[in-house]
Amino acid sequence: QVQLVESGGGLVQAGGSLRLSCAASGRTSSTNVMAWFRQPPGKERDFVAAMPWNSGETYYADSVKGRFTISRDNAKDTVYLQMNSLKPEDTAVYYCAAGPTIMRVRTSPNTWGQGTQVTVSS
Repeated sequence: QVQLVESGGGLVQAGGSLRLSCAASGRTSSTNVMAWFRQPPGKERDFVAAMPWNSGETYYADSVKGRFTISRDNAKDTVYLQMNSLKPEDTAVYYCAAGPTIMRVRTSPNTWGQGTQVTVSS
């Protein structure tokens, strides 16, 4: 069974940076694509970024383009989300997710992590 464990959240001032990590265990073809989502307080969970394990393609939400970078370390089965120039509106619980394709992972991932809180103070 695939498990995803996030780490790296915390409190940071506006303009600062954080790097989130997502360690994946038990990878299968159902987890070919990894993604990050976030859920701000009182709002729905939204797609942030995605990246397949076997290609350099990356996908981002418009709200984070140019500030966030998704990357992976296949040897460590770990996906990262480098977040720069953070804004108070980036405050959310960030979730790692996995799915078989880009389309599926953006709409209905089949595996979720437990989430990690990111708080950006103004």
